[in-house]
Amino acid sequence: MHHDSQARKARHHKVLSVARGPLIALLLASCVALPATAGGLPASEAAKIEYLIRSVAELQDAQFIRNGRAHDSESAAKHLRAKLKASGSRVKSAEDFIDKCASESLTSGRPYRIRFAGGREMEAREFFKRKLAEHPGII
Repeated sequence: MHHDSQARKARHHKVLSVARGPLIALLLASCVALPATAGGLPASEAAKIEYLIRSVAELQDAQFIRNGRAHDSESAAKHLRAKLKASGSRVKSAEDFIDKCASESLTSGRPYRIRFAGGREMEAREFFKRKLAEHPGII
């Protein structure tokens, strides 16, 4: 009987050892996924927001006008990411991101503008709304 109990414990330990690997992998994978959905933001909305930020970062020869000062597209993307991070759980969707982070200065209330190569300007809100409408909806 004692031998039977030891054999059962050994099988149980072996099962736990085998199951531990996939469990650890699952836990690690869930930790990697957390930044994309931090603050309760659904993954689909986080993907849309990243698409919007990238759309600014990838603008060629454009300037992002913030409080009357021109910034290059890379600086603009960095600023938008910082505002998104600072907004915490207030941003729950791509539309919230446009309204609360990407449209106007929180300090002056002045709207952000984008000056494209050739001199044409557009309010950032309009630019982002158009880009969001073009989003393919694929995560």
